[in-house]
Formats: sequence, structure tokens, C-alpha cells
Amino acid sequence: MTTGRALTIGNFDGVHRGHQVLIACVRKIAEQHGWTSAAVTFDPHPTKLLAPHRAPKLLMPLETRIAQMKCYGLDEVICLPFNHAMACLSPDQFAQQILRDKLNAKAVVVGDNFRFGHKQAGDVQVLDELGHKYGFLTQAIGAVVVRGCIASSSTIRHLLAAGEVSKACRLLNRPFSIEGTIVSGHGIGAKQTVPTLNLETTAEVLPANGVYITSTLLPGHHKPVPSITNIGIRPTFGGDKLTIETFLLGPFNEQPTAITLFFHRHVREEQQFPSPEALRTQIMKDVGRANAYWRRLPKWDTL
Repeated sequence: MTTGRALTIGNFDGVHRGHQVLIACVRKIAEQHGWTSAAVTFDPHPTKLLAPHRAPKLLMPLETRIAQMKCYGLDEVICLPFNHAMACLSPDQFAQQILRDKLNAKAVVVGDNFRFGHKQAGDVQVLDELGHKYGFLTQAIGAVVVRGCIASSSTIRHLLAAGEVSKACRLLNRPFSIEGTIVSGHGIGAKQTVPTLNLETTAEVLPANGVYITSTLLPGHHKPVPSITNIGIRPTFGGDKLTIETFLLGPFNEQPTAITLFFHRHVREEQQFPSPEALRTQIMKDVGRANAYWRRLPKWDTL
């Protein structure tokens, strides 16, 4: 058994700035005491089991969430299966069986709105009392506010639904991203407007329909390529199915099979044009705005 863990508990969807503060606090405590730093998360999201009709669409899949948490320097990310047995644990049982016996917790850092145990009966005060009983310290961290906006997964979902990707970036401390495979399009873009990569993704959350300044990470590359992306139904060509089309503004050697797409700024709403030529003219204007954006950010690839 480990000598002890300093840990934080939550769903960590998005791994936003609030989560990052929790992780930083856990790492500091662990380093001070020679403990292992860890984050504990759950799969599936508890609401998907307990109230599926209210379950939020997730900002990132589990594998991406775990990888992102590890990027912030944790020794471990522990994913516990959330099932009915877990859901039925009282706050006392959770503290004893999971935090003390299973995880050997010595310090637990949570947000000040943390709830746990059957029917969310436990709060931060209960956790602190149980910590004294079962031998771990408890620390609660207040909400992180960025330019008057609370960093939370639900806030980020609302911003993305409104196309406010720049504000979402600030709360995430990085661009919002999705990933997926490249599929064949109708071939119209390459012939009549510009050649695009057509992304097929299983992402549960997408920005609102529109045109965005993006960057695109290709397989085997470490630096994303500047790009511009349209999310929408392609009304100029009579489309009715949602597509994600990306036009790369930098060189690439071969057609990729998969990409990761980073959203930096909203450019305009999707609109119907009288002809493909008019659409191509607008795309070139959009490209100009994107190039101007990147020129103002010479170190954009490190954001």
C-alpha cells in the first residue's frame, strides 16, 4: 500500500481552471508530506446512472480527461466505476471504505460545493468531520472566477452552445478541442470553393454552428497547423446534415486519417450564399481574418 495519498475527487469534465487549482493544491500538499498526488474520478458520470434524463453532455471523453489531468503533474489518476453499490454508500461509508481503506487518503482537496454519499447527503463540513474520524485532512477551495465568469463545466457548455469559444478558452486555460476521423465529403469543396477535411467525431459537445479560427493537429505532428473550420449544414449546397469542415492554412504532406481540432475564435455565423463563387470569396475573407489572428499571436502553438 502507498505511504499515503493527497487527492482530489470529482468528475473533472473539461479539466478547467477550477480543476487545475484543485490539482495544484493536491500536488503541493503531497510534496510537503512525501505523499502520492492523485485525482479520483468516476465512470460513468454519476448522473448518467442516477438521473440519465438530466445527465450533461460531456466536454471530453474519459481517456482524454485522464490524459489532460496527468498533464498537470499528478502522480496518479484513479478512475472508480460508478455503480449502484457506489451510489448507495453513505458519506461515512464512502469516507471509510473508499477514502481510508481503498485509497489510503491522508489529505482530500475538494471544491467548496462538493457533495458525496447516498443522495448527496455529505458536504464539505461532513467530509471534514469524517476526516478527523478516519485520519485525513480536508481542504475546500472556492470557485475560480475568470473575468467575472465562474470556471465550471456547465458554464463552458453554455459558452460553446453560444459559439463563445474564446471565453471557453479562458475558463479552460487552453482551446476547446474535439477529435475524430476524416471521412470523404461530397467533393464539392475541392472543385468549387476550397479543399477541406471532413471530420467525423463522437464528441458530445460541439460549438454552435458557424465559422471558427481553429488549429489542427495532424497524426505524427507536435505542432498544430493553422486552419479555419465551418460547423453547419452547408446551406449554399442545399445540405441538411451537420458537417465539420476544416481548411488547413499551412502545408501538410498527405491526407490525414484523423485529426484533433482546437477552437480559438468565432468568425461569423454560417450563411447561405447565392453561388459557390460567392462562398469562396467569403472563405478567402475568413482566411484573411484567420491569418491576421495568427500574426498577432506569434507563439500561438504554445497556447
